[in-house]
Amino acid sequence: MIRAAAGRLEGHARRTPLLSSPFLDEIAGRRVLVKPECLQHTGSFKYRGGRAAVSALEPALRAKGVIAFSSGNHAQGVALAAREFGVPAVIVMPAGAPRLKIENTRALGAEVVLYDRAGGESREEIGAALTRERGLTLIKPYDEPEVIAGQGTCGLEIAAQARDAGVERGDVLVCCGGGGLTSGIALALEAEAPGLRARPCEPEGFDDTARSLAAGRILANAQGAGGICDAIVTPQPGEITFGIMSRLCGPGLVVSEDEVLAAMALAFQRLKLVAEPGGAVALAAALFHPGEIAGDAVICTISGGNVDAAMFIRALQTATD
Repeated sequence: MIRAAAGRLEGHARRTPLLSSPFLDEIAGRRVLVKPECLQHTGSFKYRGGRAAVSALEPALRAKGVIAFSSGNHAQGVALAAREFGVPAVIVMPAGAPRLKIENTRALGAEVVLYDRAGGESREEIGAALTRERGLTLIKPYDEPEVIAGQGTCGLEIAAQARDAGVERGDVLVCCGGGGLTSGIALALEAEAPGLRARPCEPEGFDDTARSLAAGRILANAQGAGGICDAIVTPQPGEITFGIMSRLCGPGLVVSEDEVLAAMALAFQRLKLVAEPGGAVALAAALFHPGEIAGDAVICTISGGNVDAAMFIRALQTATD
């Protein structure tokens, strides 16, 4: 499915590079290779899964339109894919999502329906009603095989680029919410680079995947929202994604928000990349948790760069504090 998704994405998704900086290597104490999916269409890896899922639908079903739940990055990925196919898209987003992500989703032509996540409104109930009324197809953000396959195309690229860089063994750190990107990359590495091991990275307080992997069963977060890493805040891992991660991934890594902000600043200073908080957790783990990582080299994703100006300024100020 991942290879088939790669075929459908060819000529549409960007093949993002692997970047490095001697300054980051010095901080981490090993070679650091960064996969900047913040340079992907819509500013995150989510375009891969969105395009893969929409393109896999039967044309008659696709023509009726699609619906998705998202705090912003999956929203934009599905919205752009739907626009490329000329079909309607409805995106159910939390009212507290970053304004940039809401505005971008609307600008891509999608109808945005806001809900009160903090107040307990159910996006599932809202989405189910809209789906019934309009005959839409739900594109889940992570626990959906075609979405996982699309995200796995990032792993195919990592496997090939790691070989070119002479990296055959080591950890691949992945920013993890529900686990779509992590599980997709893990599957691709299993087939194409078995010496590389995917490891999920999360912020403190929202480390459901790390705790679930350690416990051997799915555990939920105590809270469903909050913190600065909105892009990867999910209640718990998906059923499908957890099954894949528990089989293929190493232990989860957990970073602090201060480490995330520092990683955002360093990505800008040393790689000239704009990372959002949720997109910087893997780089934060690579830089500030070296003792928890194996190998002479580490690969990490920057999974998104859709950050509001105020948050980015806050991150940059950490470099001067």
